[in-house]
Amino acid sequence: MDKNFLWGGATASYQCEGAWDVDEKVPSMWDVYLHENDLENGDVASDHYHRYEEDIRMMKEGGQNSYRFSLAWPRIIKNKEGDVNQKGLDFYHKILDTCKKYDIEPFVTLYHWDLPQYWEETGGWLNHEVCAAFEHYAKVCYEAFGDKIINWTTFNEPKWFVANGYMIGNYPPGFQDPQKTMIAAYNVMYASALGVKAFREGGYKGQIGIVHSYTPVNGVDDSIDTRIAMRYADNYCNNWILDTAALGEFPIDLISVLAKDYDVSFMKADELKVIKENTVDFIGLNYYSRTLVKPYTGGETQLSFNHSGKKGESKVLIKGWFEQVKDPNNETTEWDTEIYPKGLQDGLIEAWDRYHLPIYVTENGVGVREDVTVDQVNDDYRISFMNDHINAIMNAMDQGADIRGYYAWASFDLYSWKNGVEKRYGLVAVDFEKEQKRTPKASYYWFKDMIESNGEKIQRREFD
Repeated sequence: MDKNFLWGGATASYQCEGAWDVDEKVPSMWDVYLHENDLENGDVASDHYHRYEEDIRMMKEGGQNSYRFSLAWPRIIKNKEGDVNQKGLDFYHKILDTCKKYDIEPFVTLYHWDLPQYWEETGGWLNHEVCAAFEHYAKVCYEAFGDKIINWTTFNEPKWFVANGYMIGNYPPGFQDPQKTMIAAYNVMYASALGVKAFREGGYKGQIGIVHSYTPVNGVDDSIDTRIAMRYADNYCNNWILDTAALGEFPIDLISVLAKDYDVSFMKADELKVIKENTVDFIGLNYYSRTLVKPYTGGETQLSFNHSGKKGESKVLIKGWFEQVKDPNNETTEWDTEIYPKGLQDGLIEAWDRYHLPIYVTENGVGVREDVTVDQVNDDYRISFMNDHINAIMNAMDQGADIRGYYAWASFDLYSWKNGVEKRYGLVAVDFEKEQKRTPKASYYWFKDMIESNGEKIQRREFD
C-alpha cells in the first residue's frame, strides 16, 4: 500500500454528535421527524459533541491516520436568510484542531442527510431554492475551514436519502412518489455541482468529491433479459449519481424511460451545463453489499427495507425494470445485508474503468447486535469482514484501480437512523446506558496492527 494511503473510521454528525439543541443549533428534519413520530432519536447519540477529543485520541491510539466526518448544516446556518452560527463553526474548528493535534487527516462531508427543518418546511429537496442555500452553506464552510481541510465531499449517499425519503417513504419526509423522487434527485445533484463550482471558483486547496452508497449490480445469468434488468438496476442504484457527478451527465436511457410516464421539464439546460462543467475530483464509495437481480416477472413496485433486525423483511422490485434476489449461498446479516466481499473488488474495478478517478472506500462495515457490558467485545466476525473487504481492495489495486483510502464504518458505536443504537458498527464499543463509556473492541486492535503493517497482515486470497 502507498505510504499516503488513508486508513480511518467514519461517522456522521446526526449519528454521533448528540447536543441536538446546544449552542444555538437549530432543528434538522431528522430531529423533527423522529420526535413527532416518537421514534428513538439522536438527541444524545454518542455524545461526540462533548467527547470528540477522547474519540479522536482513540483513533490515533488505534493507528488511524484519517477521520471521515460530516458537518451539520443546522449547526452552522441559523435560518433561510443564511445567517451564520459562530458557535457551530467554533465546534468544528475544535474538531479540526484536535485532528491536527493527533496527526489525523480530516475527510469532511458537507451534507449527511440532516437538512435544516426551516428548509424542510418549504419543501426540502423539492424546493429548488435549497440548491442555492446549499451553495451558500458550502461557501461558508470553505471559507471557515479551507486552511484546515484538503479532502471535501458535497453529499453522502444521495441515492439512499432520496430513494428512502421520496420513493420508499421510510425516511423523512416520507413520500412515496416517483415524480417527487425525480425532482429531489435532480435538485440534489444540481446542488452538488454548485458546491463543486463554489469550491473551484474560491480557489481553495485540496480536492472535492461525492460519496455514493455503492451497490455493484450482478445478474442471475447472462441472458439478454437479465442484462437489460441489470442496466435498469444500475441506473437506479448507481448511475444517476456517479455518471452525473463524475461525467457531468444523467444517464440518457434513464431519462428517456422516465420521460414516457413523468414530467422532466424541471431539468433546465443552463443547470445541466453547470452539472456538466463541475464534475468531481474523486469518488467516495460506501460499500456494504451488491445488488443481485433477475428480470421483472410481474407485480407492482415494492420497496421495503429491514429496520427490525429480523431476516427476510427487505424487498426490491421495480415494475417493468428488475427484481432484486438473494443468493442462497451467501451469508446475510440480521438486517438482510449480504456479506459479499467480491462485490467490492468487482465494483471498484468497474468504477475505475468507467470514471478513471481516484477512489476512496468511504464506508465499509457490518452491523450486528452486541453485548457491550463485557470487558471487551470479541468481534471476530467484524475482523473477518474487514480482512476480506480490505483484501478485495488490494485485489482491485493489483488490477490497476487507483484507491487511496479505506474508512471503517464506524469509528465507534453510534445511532443508526431508524435502527436506533441496537445495530452496532463501531470499532469502539459505546455503552449508551453507562455514561457513554468507550471500550475498544478486538477489531480496533486488529485494525491497528493491520495499519501498522500497511496491509501486510491481511490474509490475501483470490475470489472465485
